Amino acid sequence: MKDGFLSVRAASPALRVADCDYNAEQIIRQMQSAVADGVKLLCLPELCLTGYTCSDLFLQASLTKGAESGLVSILAASAELDLVTLVGLPVLADGKLYNCAAVVSKGRLLGLVPKTWLPNYNEFYEKRHFVSGSSDARPLHFAGQDTLLGTKLLFVCEDMPDFVLGVEICEDLWSPIPPSCAHALAGATVVANLSASDETIGKDAYRRDLVSGQSARLLCGYLYADAGHGESTTDMVFAGHNLIAENGVLLSESIPFGSGCAQSELDLDRLVRERIRNSTFAPQADGYTRVSFRLSCSETVLTRAVSPAPFVPQDTSARSDRCEMILRIQAEGLAKRIEHTHAKCAVIGISGGLDSCLALLVAVRACKVLELPADTVHALTMPCFGTSKRTRTNAEILCEALGVRFAEIDITRTVQSHFDDIHQTPDCYDVTFENCQARVRTLELMDYANKNGGFVIGTGDLSELALGWATYNGDHMSMYGVNAGVPKTLVRHIVQYAADSTADETLRDVLLDILDTPVSPELLPAAKDGSFSQQTEKLVGPYELHDFYLYYVLRFGFTPSKIYRLALQAFRDRYDPDVLLYWLRNFYRRFFTQQFKRSCLPDGPKVGSVTLSPRADWRMPSDASSALWLKELDDLEANLHK
Repeated sequence: MKDGFLSVRAASPALRVADCDYNAEQIIRQMQSAVADGVKLLCLPELCLTGYTCSDLFLQASLTKGAESGLVSILAASAELDLVTLVGLPVLADGKLYNCAAVVSKGRLLGLVPKTWLPNYNEFYEKRHFVSGSSDARPLHFAGQDTLLGTKLLFVCEDMPDFVLGVEICEDLWSPIPPSCAHALAGATVVANLSASDETIGKDAYRRDLVSGQSARLLCGYLYADAGHGESTTDMVFAGHNLIAENGVLLSESIPFGSGCAQSELDLDRLVRERIRNSTFAPQADGYTRVSFRLSCSETVLTRAVSPAPFVPQDTSARSDRCEMILRIQAEGLAKRIEHTHAKCAVIGISGGLDSCLALLVAVRACKVLELPADTVHALTMPCFGTSKRTRTNAEILCEALGVRFAEIDITRTVQSHFDDIHQTPDCYDVTFENCQARVRTLELMDYANKNGGFVIGTGDLSELALGWATYNGDHMSMYGVNAGVPKTLVRHIVQYAADSTADETLRDVLLDILDTPVSPELLPAAKDGSFSQQTEKLVGPYELHDFYLYYVLRFGFTPSKIYRLALQAFRDRYDPDVLLYWLRNFYRRFFTQQFKRSCLPDGPKVGSVTLSPRADWRMPSDASSALWLKELDDLEANLHK
């Protein structure tokens, strides 16, 4: 339960129709197995104590009494189990029968939640036996305990306040306004659904979409436990299709007619963070009764996948679709700006590196949108002390293949003149030596654009902006930054997508060589062997790590210790723990100290859920202290080396 993780399971026990003693034994075994595997919340199917398919046997007193007796056994068995279990059974109250979920924990019957929407169509005829539950919680003595019966019950863990459980049953989810909508607005972060959904062609896909979509709409974790083996097959067959989703993402499922068990960990901290930032998610808890329970706090072993590249879809087809959509967003944004400013040309500094390559691809696309010739784009290469033959050659080949106008402006003489002006020693390879070149390049681009009636396209990406890896008023500045919302790890995939998509062999070859070129600002003279004397990732750290950290810092606002824990899971076979911690500290240090550069960024299109525009998603004081975050990392490091 540390860091907001809650281990949950949805399971379909084997049962016998109307054999409550047998079914109770199977349920108890499921509970014991769940506890042995570290599970804290177990959801079982609708009417699993009797079987959903009992039909008119539900009107027999022996069955309802047997179900109540079976629940007594389950309550007794749960006394020593650190677990919350949801069990489906019929409940007789005031001469009416309710299809209920019993919420059981440590020997206590926390509550009985009746089904709201009773299907009475096609193969379903529940109104023949049951009545709809009331929202008002009413006291009831059942299974030897005083408890509450009602649909507006929430179950709150005292030891993990973010764990607030709401319950609905099968058809409730399929209704126009599911009870879970009200549960979530009342504070439920987890919704459990006890279901008996028979299997028909195509229903599994619909069920999957329904559960995932509801978890996204409600910003919650959603467990769906489906009836399976043992139900009557007189007219229907049940497949035990269990699902666990979190905010639109399917974390785990048991395939129809498979194991009948789905297990994962819900990140409740993540869900709460999402709700905090979503101003349309308005709390409304009128009429709800909250029932508290206790669970012992323990470390949750993570089995859920943590992608090392959260910005990049793992599925090849989805990744291609993502790359294409980003290119379209960038191109449309740039096209609007060209059109609005009546620019005669778009000017871009082309280095032969990844970022300027992507910006150039976008610029050419923007010209197509506006039905302008590709040579509306003016690409300037500006070699100086550190420019390599490889990047200079690639820049020219790329421009020729794309049909843009290409020119070279050697800035060496201008930079040397500027060195003389400020008394900078040419052989002193300090930050002034580097930044002078970056600012002169920007000066040349801006003045060239003025002279030719155009404007300058920025090339810096989201990762560089996060780290402040840009020269203030140098490559930091432009008239429109097309890459401002694209992280470095995604830049690489977009360029790869462009290479894979083109039929032009020359263009494909140069794009692949650009991808194979080490990332470097090329501001220092090359080494004697001709290799790059500067490699960005050796200076600021691996971009795959920084993009991982950036995603969880900005998207969810997680603590450093939680982000470190996620990094351990994502990169466990690639980086030592000390290395992950070192670069995480480096990220926070740079992120805080470099905010002043982000406070005055040029316009640029948002392409994903994470962006650093000071006018949109990220507003931060330029002089904020990082002490709290770095102290947490200090404590983490101290514990790591005990």
